[in-house]
Amino acid sequence: MNLSKKKIVIGGCAALVLAVAAIGLGRRPALAEAPTAGSQAVLTVSATQPQPKDWPVTLAASGSIVAWAEAVISAETGGLRIAALHADVGQSVKRGELLAELARDSVQADLRRYGAALMSAKASLAQARANADRARLVKDSGAISEQQVAEYLATEQTALAAVEQAEAQVAAQKVTLAQTRIVAVDDGIVTAKSALLGQVVSAGTELFRLQRQGRVEWQAEVDARQLAQIRAGAKAEVTLPSGEVRHGTVRLVAPTLSTTTSRANVFVSLPAGATVGQFASGRIEAGRQSALTVPEAAVVLRDGISYVFEIGDGSKVARRRVETGARRDGLVEITAGLQAGARIAASGGAFLADGDTVRIAEGAK
Repeated sequence: MNLSKKKIVIGGCAALVLAVAAIGLGRRPALAEAPTAGSQAVLTVSATQPQPKDWPVTLAASGSIVAWAEAVISAETGGLRIAALHADVGQSVKRGELLAELARDSVQADLRRYGAALMSAKASLAQARANADRARLVKDSGAISEQQVAEYLATEQTALAAVEQAEAQVAAQKVTLAQTRIVAVDDGIVTAKSALLGQVVSAGTELFRLQRQGRVEWQAEVDARQLAQIRAGAKAEVTLPSGEVRHGTVRLVAPTLSTTTSRANVFVSLPAGATVGQFASGRIEAGRQSALTVPEAAVVLRDGISYVFEIGDGSKVARRRVETGARRDGLVEITAGLQAGARIAASGGAFLADGDTVRIAEGAK
C-alpha cells in the first residue's frame, strides 16, 4: 500500500516537471536560429543608426482665438427711429451692404424746405445781380449816385452769400438722408447687434459690430525668453479644442511685456473657420537646429522612462536609457544617452530584455 502511494507521488511530480518545462518552452514560441554557437536569438530585428536632422526649434505657447480686427457701426445722425433691420448676428456681409434703415420722412421734408430756400435765394441773387450790372454801366454817367451804386453791389454780394448758404444746407441735408441707411463699412461677419426695431437712436449709438474680413488670429502669450526668439513671419501650429490643427504665420510680436503678468502677446494669423473666444495651445518656430533622431518605434517607454536597445558584439542588445525631445514625421529627437554611431534595434524593443541575442534582418540599415 505504501509502495503504491509512493509511485503515485513520484508520477505526479514528474508530470508537474514536464508541464513546467512545456510552459517554459512556450514562452518564446518563435525562436530564431542561433547566430553563434551556444546562444539563441530571441527575435529577428532590423538595425538602424541615429540620423542627424535639421529641425525647427519650436516654442510652446497658449492663448485665445481673437478677431483680427473689429469694426463698430454706429448711427451718424440722431433723433430718428429704426424703421427696418436687414442683418443679424453671424451673417456675412459685404462692404456697403445695407444693414438697417432709419425713418427718413422728416429728413426728406427738411430737404424739400432747404431746396425751396435755395430757389428763393437764387431768385434774389438774379435780381441783385441785374441791378448791380446796370449800376456798373451807368456809374460813370452820373445818372445815379456813387452811394446807390455801392448799395447795388453790396446787395449782389449778400444775395450770393445767401445762395451759398442755402446750397450748404441742402448738401448737409442730403448727407443726413444718406445716413439713414446704415451700411457695412467692410466685408466681414456680424458678431454683435444692439439695434432694435423702433428704437430712436442718438448720434454715435452702436448698432452693429463686425469681425472684419472674417479673419481670426491666435493671441499667444509668451514669456520674456521666448519673446526674444520669435520674429514676424515665423510659422506656427495651433491645436484647437476640437483637436483640429491649424497652421498660421506670426503677424505681429508685441514690443513690450505686460507690467502685471510679465508676458507678451504674439499674434498669429490663422485661416478662417476658428471660433473666436476659443482657448488653444500651439507651437511657434524660433529658428532651426540639428537634432539626433531615431524612429519612434525604436524608443520603448517603461515606467515613464525611455529606452533604446543598442546592438553590440555577438548580436547582443544592451538597454540604454535616453532622454527624448521633439517628435516629428515619425522620428523622435534623442537629447542624451545615445552616441551618433550606435547601432540600435529599429523596432521590437518591447519584446527584448537587456542581454538578449537578436538576429539582424537581411538588408537592414
